[in-house]
Amino acid sequence: MTCPSRRRLLLAAILLALPSLAAAADASDVFAPKLAYTGEAAATLDGGKRSGTAYAGQLMFGADVDLDAAFGWRGATIKAYGINRHGTNLASSSTGNSTSVQEIYGGQGTRLANLTLEQKLLNDRLVLEAGRSVANIHHLGSELCQYFQGNSACGNPTYVFRTSNFTWWPVSSWMADATAWVTPDVYVRIGAYQVDPSQAEDGQHGLKWSTNQATGWVVPYTIGWRSPASARLKAKYEVGGWQDNSTYRDPLRDANGNPALLSGQAPASRHGRSGAFARFEQQVTSGGNGRGLTVFGAALKGTSGQLIEDHFLQAGLVQKGTFASRPQDSIAFVVTQQKYSAIALENLRLARAAAGGSGTPHDSQVMMELSYGIQLTPQLRIAPNLHYIVHPDQFDEPTRQRDLPNALIAGLRVDWSL
Repeated sequence: MTCPSRRRLLLAAILLALPSLAAAADASDVFAPKLAYTGEAAATLDGGKRSGTAYAGQLMFGADVDLDAAFGWRGATIKAYGINRHGTNLASSSTGNSTSVQEIYGGQGTRLANLTLEQKLLNDRLVLEAGRSVANIHHLGSELCQYFQGNSACGNPTYVFRTSNFTWWPVSSWMADATAWVTPDVYVRIGAYQVDPSQAEDGQHGLKWSTNQATGWVVPYTIGWRSPASARLKAKYEVGGWQDNSTYRDPLRDANGNPALLSGQAPASRHGRSGAFARFEQQVTSGGNGRGLTVFGAALKGTSGQLIEDHFLQAGLVQKGTFASRPQDSIAFVVTQQKYSAIALENLRLARAAAGGSGTPHDSQVMMELSYGIQLTPQLRIAPNLHYIVHPDQFDEPTRQRDLPNALIAGLRVDWSL
């Protein structure tokens, strides 16, 4: 029997054994089921490469299993989640840039996204987690993501994925992560996540656990402060960074130091990239019951390696509770700037010239999103949204001979907790 077959049988055995855990305790104490669907539709209204529409969806299913309630393993929880992603990407088919306005697109198909054991120690002041997971649900994530659809800011600031091999949902790999609460409000978090680009291929199922195609590790770290639970105005401030020792292709040069586009040689293989970030979320008004205005921002910057982006800036706001008659609705706005590096722009200039064009593409891309969230029921929320992209980038089509016009896009996000 092959290793993948054994792993599938092991996973099936675990899933079949889970109901027996509930026999010794109330199932509602043991299991916290996860079942949700997110759909994101988008249509180019003006500009970009061409008019068009796209729809991407994600079904997420799984459970948290409390091992203390099941058989007395204090502080331990199994987290098992699977997903099915399907649909199409407007960025590739219509707008022409490389940053999607549908953040759930990617890692298409059905796969195991998370299978970890979490262990809390020292009265929950130390939280350890290990198994199969991804960096971006543990680091640089935000609950404010649910109010947006675009991928420049939602999920995580896109910069970290464009300048490192930061692993992303739902493409899981081996990992270990630790969070230590130095005080009730100050924490330190560090993790190690294996980089395996083959896991990101469409059709992968998340059960290929071999390390044969791994290329290294990415190590993110964070120091943060969050407001006390009793605070009227909630806040979170973080600084941190990441170190990535995995391999990547030089954005411009071959092994001899010449532009790969001119020499015809493969780009040089490099090792080691790093970056740093600072970000905040600050509630500035409070209407009670979670309502109020929160402002947020982030800045990310590379600190070593050959990078295609120089820096990333983000600013936005979320108003929870819009009108007296709509206390659960929300208004959200975010703007981001992706500033490209000199070597990336030189490579794009050379590619454009080789295709018969002239000039250098714009040195940055600005993306904006305005969203209104409508809470139809406690389980169902829809959020119509508008996006405006200033200077759509050329990274997915480097031989494009001229700049694309700014793009206006309409979207609709649906979140259904099943």
